[in-house]
Amino acid sequence: MHDILPSDMHLWHQLEKTVRTVFSSYGFSEIRIPVVEKTELFARAIGEATDVVEKEMYSFEDRNGDFLSLRPEGTAGVVRAAIQNNLLYAAPLRLWYMGSMFRRERPQKGRTRQFHQVGAEVFGAAGPDIDAELLVMCQRIWRGLGLSGLRLEINSLGTADERSQYRKELHGFLSANSQELDADSLRRLDRNPLRILDSKNPEVQNLLKDAPSLYDYLGDESNQHFSACRSLLEAFGVNYTVNPRLVRGLDYYSHTVFEWITDQLGAQGTVCAGGRYDGLVEIQGGRPWPGVGFAMGQERLVELMRNQAEPEPEVPHVYLVLAGAGSVENGLKLAEQLREHVPGIRAQSNLGGGSFKSQFKRADRSGARLAIVLGEDELRLGQATIKHLRDDTSQEQVALDQLSTWFRQWLGQETGSKDPGA
Repeated sequence: MHDILPSDMHLWHQLEKTVRTVFSSYGFSEIRIPVVEKTELFARAIGEATDVVEKEMYSFEDRNGDFLSLRPEGTAGVVRAAIQNNLLYAAPLRLWYMGSMFRRERPQKGRTRQFHQVGAEVFGAAGPDIDAELLVMCQRIWRGLGLSGLRLEINSLGTADERSQYRKELHGFLSANSQELDADSLRRLDRNPLRILDSKNPEVQNLLKDAPSLYDYLGDESNQHFSACRSLLEAFGVNYTVNPRLVRGLDYYSHTVFEWITDQLGAQGTVCAGGRYDGLVEIQGGRPWPGVGFAMGQERLVELMRNQAEPEPEVPHVYLVLAGAGSVENGLKLAEQLREHVPGIRAQSNLGGGSFKSQFKRADRSGARLAIVLGEDELRLGQATIKHLRDDTSQEQVALDQLSTWFRQWLGQETGSKDPGA
């Protein structure tokens, strides 16, 4: 578990701002769910035979004898909240969330035991159109973040009954060839053989070339759903690859599943994943109700942003250099006036005293574009000196009662708006 340091916060802020804007443009509303839930919620929803429940959850017994877990993912909690608060059964419900998740995994680049996800869920829409729209929405987020090179892999898992028939055939095939399975695959063989399909062992993958195909067990409805989803993606210009080995690690998925993958983060290449989970609401105690959604890993996206399109850090616009009698009190008041009358301004005052030379060193280290100099001479004349710290523009004097106007115009030029204070 790691700290997120101030030097990285501009990346996180840019990510969070972008997803909020995109989700809002598609009609999603934010929901905030607890970090701790009853363990049975995840065991029932995710599947007791999954790695997440078997090995990775942080679980404990509280003083009342209840078994609780830190949430390893967000979908199960969102479903629980929607059922308990009677949110589901009106018009299609669009929800999004953001926060910390916890899994006791082997830490590596892009994967930590406390990690952060942004997720989106849609309930009450059963067609392939919403599957496709979610993927179009993801692509819009990538563009908003300035990211490129992400590839989309999709697959269909069919219905629970279709997977059950396939599971029997796959289990028979794998059992007959068990001598070629590694220890991890043998552990999964009886409890969750579909998870063997995405084994990273080349020898196991070579064996799977001769395994039965799930597509042979999909009915007309499942095939039509997947075909329609693919047609919509093509109509929107979303490039994709069908990966028949893509099964996802959670048991609640059905029909369309997908992953957005990058080659720039080593082994942890999946930055966003999800799919349809039409049986999950019923598993959690509600009546049968369709659902589909995804989650994206914030740490991995931040790392991609750092590599590809790092935005400028949020440094102060202006640093106030204050020296001489009365300059501190008047300077602090002036900074408050700027914050009040120039929306969006980031102003930092020098505190703790110091000579002009030492204060200008602090101003330079702050990253500010401008310095406001307020000394005894400026106060006597009722004006401030504005010095440009990042270019050769000549300094200028501005009357104190005109500073807010001056900075509104300057900030408007910096941000491209005519007058951010208007």
